[in-house]
Amino acid sequence: MSFHLKLANAWRTTESMLCVGLDPDPSRLPISLRGNANAIEQFCIAIVDATAGAACAFKPQIAYFAAQGAEAQLERICAYIREAHPNHVLILDAKRGDIGSTAEQYAHEAFVRYGADAVTVNPYLGTDSVEPFLRHEGKGTIILCRTSNPGGDDFQSLMVDGQPLYTHVARRVANQWNNIGECALVVGATYPAEVGIVRDIVGDLPLLVPGVGAQGGEVEATVRAGSTGAGTGLIINSSRAVLYASSGEDFAEAASQVAVATRDEIRSVTL
Repeated sequence: MSFHLKLANAWRTTESMLCVGLDPDPSRLPISLRGNANAIEQFCIAIVDATAGAACAFKPQIAYFAAQGAEAQLERICAYIREAHPNHVLILDAKRGDIGSTAEQYAHEAFVRYGADAVTVNPYLGTDSVEPFLRHEGKGTIILCRTSNPGGDDFQSLMVDGQPLYTHVARRVANQWNNIGECALVVGATYPAEVGIVRDIVGDLPLLVPGVGAQGGEVEATVRAGSTGAGTGLIINSSRAVLYASSGEDFAEAASQVAVATRDEIRSVTL
């Protein structure tokens, strides 16, 4: 099943546009797991199982695993998601961006080693750096467009031919790169007006929206600006607010409650 079709199916079957980000920080893991050699794996799988009923996707951030030498645990987590929750979309958040031959290795890492349905990439090096990802049939390439961090203004808002640079990225993705492979774009919830601008440019292409929860993005404004006519179109990510809802033995139950509440808040806007 292609990325776009799998995502549409996930939206439909889960009745959710929530994505749970897996950013395991060893210093914030429950006390009961600390000191365990496979603590990251156990924590993430518990979170996945607890929140699957409220989410359409999971998004492990590779840096949190690589920094701890936990790539093998990430492989097992990804395999678990594919096997135990096959209808959920698996996004590897890697933000890769390099020349073509190296990009192909990164694409292999995301789609073969980790078996992700989609991967985040940086468009700064242009078409030849993105095309190796796009050429993987059935896989999704999620391009950074308007990111949620304040520093994104340094370049993304620069005026080029009378338009902000991020809008040029959006047009390139919608009009060219999506004709090569299956695309989506990253647009931060901290800039809901710009979510709407990107939506107007790219039509019904999916938008991965970070910034909800700990980063302060507003759910209602984001959904109203970015949802499609069908009431979907968004992959709204929440990481820390879900992962660290509790540091006690009830961490999975607390994560489930936050995920359900966030799912319901998103759903209430689209009803």
